[in-house]
Amino acid sequence: MEKNVGGYDRIARAILGPALIIVGAAALAGFLTIAAGTLGLVIAGALLLVGAVLATTAVTQKCPLNNALGFNTYKGEMKAETEAPVEPRMQ
Repeated sequence: MEKNVGGYDRIARAILGPALIIVGAAALAGFLTIAAGTLGLVIAGALLLVGAVLATTAVTQKCPLNNALGFNTYKGEMKAETEAPVEPRMQ
């Protein structure tokens, strides 16, 4: 899979991912109450999972969902195939 995460998309993932991981871990440890009972555990687990996915996609710059939906925010090096060859001019 080619890189498809960059720019502000990557920055947002790099900030939100760890933040969600911290909130989810705090909720599971009992330092933070999101909801009572089993619902709170489910929400905390979901926050951990979503945070881990966001952090991973920020680091690898590859997102399967972006690929499936056709989104590409990566502005890296272009492929050599798309660039037209430059021929030297004779003077």
